[in-house]
Amino acid sequence: MSELTHNPLIAGMEEVRGSWGWFLALGILLAVLGVACIVYDITATFTTVLVFGWLLLISGVFALVQAFTIGTWGGFFLYLLSALFRGFTGYLLVRYPLLGAESLTLVLASFFIVGGLFRAIGAGMAQFPRWGWSVFSGVVSTVLGILLLWQIPVTGIWFIGFALGVDLIVDGIAVSAFATAIHHLPKGTAYQPA
Repeated sequence: MSELTHNPLIAGMEEVRGSWGWFLALGILLAVLGVACIVYDITATFTTVLVFGWLLLISGVFALVQAFTIGTWGGFFLYLLSALFRGFTGYLLVRYPLLGAESLTLVLASFFIVGGLFRAIGAGMAQFPRWGWSVFSGVVSTVLGILLLWQIPVTGIWFIGFALGVDLIVDGIAVSAFATAIHHLPKGTAYQPA
């Protein structure tokens, strides 16, 4: 029991054990929302773009107000430029959500290509244990990015909603697995992380 009091991870695990049902409910809710995002991928894409646009627009307004409240400071123009950039980008995403979705998909495609190539080449050069899986993961990311670029503008309409749905499902499964794991831990047993 002394290990339980000295290890914050174990002590924290004992504290959340009683809340396993809430974690399970959250995991199921996230997975259901993920399925809804995949089924209604176009709606989820435009909703995501609009929410992101409004957040940028509102943060641009707050940054603009802050820029003028500290107008005598030397960083005024930096705050002003940041506020204008945020506000203008947010306005464009709200005003043109289809073009915004296509633009964000273009950015994601380039991220997948560059990140995948970096991961595949880096894993091949480092050759750490089981490096083949990292190479495979990098190749899959690169191919996904190329497919996204190849299919633009069609992928811009549905991909963000689909990706959000997959992320929510995987996150929901992870939270549900955590909930069942802490529920099935014997009371007072020292938890050994993997």
